[in-house]
Amino acid sequence: MASEFCDTSSPPAVLRPRNGFTLIEILTALVIMAIIAALAIPRLNLDGYKVGSAVRGITAGLTYAQRLAISLQSDVRVSFDSTQRRLRVHEDVDNDGVIDPGERVTYTNLEEGVTFGRGTANPLTYSDGTTGNGTFNFTGTQGGLPCIVFRRDGSASENGGFYLNTIKGLVAGRTNAARAGEIVRSSGRVIWYTYATGAWTRGN
Repeated sequence: MASEFCDTSSPPAVLRPRNGFTLIEILTALVIMAIIAALAIPRLNLDGYKVGSAVRGITAGLTYAQRLAISLQSDVRVSFDSTQRRLRVHEDVDNDGVIDPGERVTYTNLEEGVTFGRGTANPLTYSDGTTGNGTFNFTGTQGGLPCIVFRRDGSASENGGFYLNTIKGLVAGRTNAARAGEIVRSSGRVIWYTYATGAWTRGN
């Protein structure tokens, strides 16, 4: 009679996947992320992003004013307010240069932390050969503010421009985020220049 043997050994343990992470693993990941952030953040040109956003806002405001002049078939005056850091768009229906009752006025504010100013950047020579020495380079004014006028054919009243920078950049003498905008008289469009490389180059 054959002997029968009974296997009394324990069944092999089943490996189950581990749920979650240990505290040590989480802390290690956080430390690595903090080190990467500390190395990367100083390389970001936050000033450039802010001024770039302001450039897009001003471009939109000037384009709106130009198209409005064509649509209304009357002058639209854009004034540059450095104190309030904004553009003022005046629909001058009767073309008298005065903000009369009933004439609409709208505003375009600059991005937070951005203001008008050239700082220590060199003056820009505009496409017509003139040099923009001041913060604003327009001969026209309205209510004491530098002003450009868009005519009913979309042209501008003159060739001129202005400068942008961050408030902190102006105080610290930094020019890497400086921008210059030139409004072309014949077409009424704005051309942007950047000073990121230490000299004015076309492109926003």
